[in-house]
Amino acid sequence: MYWDVVEVKPEPEYRLFVRFKDGLSGRVQLAREELTGVLAPLADVDFFERVFIDQGAVTWPGEIDLAPEAMHADITARNSQRLGMRFSPESPDVAGYRTGGSPPDPPAGTDAF
Repeated sequence: MYWDVVEVKPEPEYRLFVRFKDGLSGRVQLAREELTGVLAPLADVDFFERVFIDQGAVTWPGEIDLAPEAMHADITARNSQRLGMRFSPESPDVAGYRTGGSPPDPPAGTDAF
């Protein structure tokens, strides 16, 4: 799918640089205080830096992953806001990045997806 992650790099402060199959790239910021439950191991910086890609998803050992479609939608929305466009879907919280659920609809009026 267009939202498959093809590159991921850990950055300081629980941030990830991601690049998607369709060429979109950006940064995803995880909030330290929200790294609880299944995401709790990510609070360890050394563990966080062990990020890799598995079948298009940002993943860590122990089958911890983030849903690429939610990250793609969030980065698209933030880029649109910076450009002054009116596309502004609700940004998912950290829990919204977990896999599962339906992928987001592509932005209205675009042919790119």
